[in-house]
Amino acid sequence: MISRNLSRTLIACSLLLAASAQAFTPPVPEINAKAYYLTDFQSGSELASRDANMRVEPASLTKLMTAYVVFKAVKEGRIRLDQQLTVSTKGWKTEGSRMFLDPKAPARVDDLIKGMIVQSGNDACVTLAEAIAGSEEVFAQMMNQQAQRLGMTGSHFMNSTGLPDPNHYMTVADLGKIAAAIIRDYPEFYPIYSMKEFTYNKIRQPNRNLLLYRDPNVDGMKTGHTNSAGFNLVASTHKDGRRLISVVVGTTGDEVRANESAKLLNWGTQFFDTPKVFTAKQPLATQQVYKGAESSVKVGFVNDQFVTVPKGDGSKVTTQVKLDEPLIAPIKAGQQLGTIDVLDQGKVIAQYPAQALENVEEAGFFGRLIDSIKLMFHKWFGGK
Repeated sequence: MISRNLSRTLIACSLLLAASAQAFTPPVPEINAKAYYLTDFQSGSELASRDANMRVEPASLTKLMTAYVVFKAVKEGRIRLDQQLTVSTKGWKTEGSRMFLDPKAPARVDDLIKGMIVQSGNDACVTLAEAIAGSEEVFAQMMNQQAQRLGMTGSHFMNSTGLPDPNHYMTVADLGKIAAAIIRDYPEFYPIYSMKEFTYNKIRQPNRNLLLYRDPNVDGMKTGHTNSAGFNLVASTHKDGRRLISVVVGTTGDEVRANESAKLLNWGTQFFDTPKVFTAKQPLATQQVYKGAESSVKVGFVNDQFVTVPKGDGSKVTTQVKLDEPLIAPIKAGQQLGTIDVLDQGKVIAQYPAQALENVEEAGFFGRLIDSIKLMFHKWFGGK
């Protein structure tokens, strides 16, 4: 029997993701760090973690969120890449790593962004923050707003630099989220994270991410260090159409953070695959619509969808489309109409929102009236 709130399975299809024998997936290697996190960018799946939601001192990994807010300001036209910014006394005197800004000479925004990312310049962060928000304190509030919007529930920011503060913290899971958000939302800026050095004011500084020099597949992202935080690294690698993001915090040295990150990334690359299971704009179902100018709506995904599975596991992955009934107009393209589960041997390994691929406007008065009568019979007789 079908009622207004009941969902039923409309499609069950099988995908043979890999042939041959049962895959061998070894345990996560021992990682010498306070906490770590490994995620697949395409699917969003967590592959490995330890203390993923524990509050940690991010140090200069904070600058991932700083950069996100800066990129947003540039994209919205609130600052321009060729704009010259005056360096304040606070910015010039900020302790820690710096790009060696000259308080007597303005600096271009595009140089400040490179100094913030490649050289980890605290003076660059403060200068950008003050230009965008008027003060670093207000900028930190903007960082917190963006963190909330991105679902970073374990983070709170007090400054743009990552200098120690008891109320300034993140989690490795949140660091994975902000790293993925930069790659997804601002791909035009991401190549900066692969720059191996940057020279400003006649001072050349190398990128402290040692994996950029050792692994051609690694193209980001950010290092961090304070005495209290230890040595931290967010790294990203891409190979064969896949991208993985690792977060390692609280290690004992720059060599250690690079080595431990490499172990995580190699493990994820060697023992998992991320096939595309759904193609954007490809209809997976056509569902009846009541009170609409059209009698049905195509259902699928606005974007490609991926799932991460053990490499070569030979399992059959099934998908089930479950749509809420009845569907009543108006319906907007992209609107969630139900869910699509991806199952491996009967176990749900991923769930996605089933989306309308087109708009369905309301019908006229008589069309709505006729469908209202149909809905009454639908309710009384269970849709038979």
